[in-house]
Amino acid sequence: MGLIIFLRHGQAKNNTDRVLAGRTPGVPLTDTGIEQADKAAQFLSEMNISAVYSSPIQRAHDTAEIVARHNSLDVIPDERLIELDMGKFTGMPYDEVFTNHGNVFMKFYSSELEVAHNGIETFSDVKKRVLDMVNHVIEHHLDQNVVLVTHMDPIKAMLSTVVSLSPENLYELVIANASINVFKRSQDKFLLSGLNVMHPSRFGSDW
Repeated sequence: MGLIIFLRHGQAKNNTDRVLAGRTPGVPLTDTGIEQADKAAQFLSEMNISAVYSSPIQRAHDTAEIVARHNSLDVIPDERLIELDMGKFTGMPYDEVFTNHGNVFMKFYSSELEVAHNGIETFSDVKKRVLDMVNHVIEHHLDQNVVLVTHMDPIKAMLSTVVSLSPENLYELVIANASINVFKRSQDKFLLSGLNVMHPSRFGSDW
């Protein structure tokens, strides 16, 4: 029985700057992010990984390269793992968005019309592409362990198909940078096997 392992990218400059980077190119990992990715890669090297897919966004792809190198694999880019399109809010600081537009993330998880009106990809559309990616993995990597390197909201999209979560739960849930999130297929459904798995040294630190 294969595992589908969602890995969030390591800490990137947009995380420390608290900016909604969205799909902006050229946002690199920080030194901390590189270290986080390396620790995750060492963890994953014990899991008999057969393939590494990645969002094409730099911070995710760079994380995937570190994982792939530890597992003697190549990275396979896939647009279905890409970051959420933040529309008109791309590049804006978090505080500015919240001050001027309220809790945009809660509106996103609640599927409010304001989200689409501002050019933000809807949560339902994120779910569709993520599940399409998962079906691709099932079809092409049956009974193999596969890593999908992506971003917070695609991971939450997968999680929300397995566990019943309210918009409030989704908003409050933090998927840590470079955390490992494991899903196991059982017959015609998925089971959550691991959430925010990371090196023990990180539990007391700022994710």
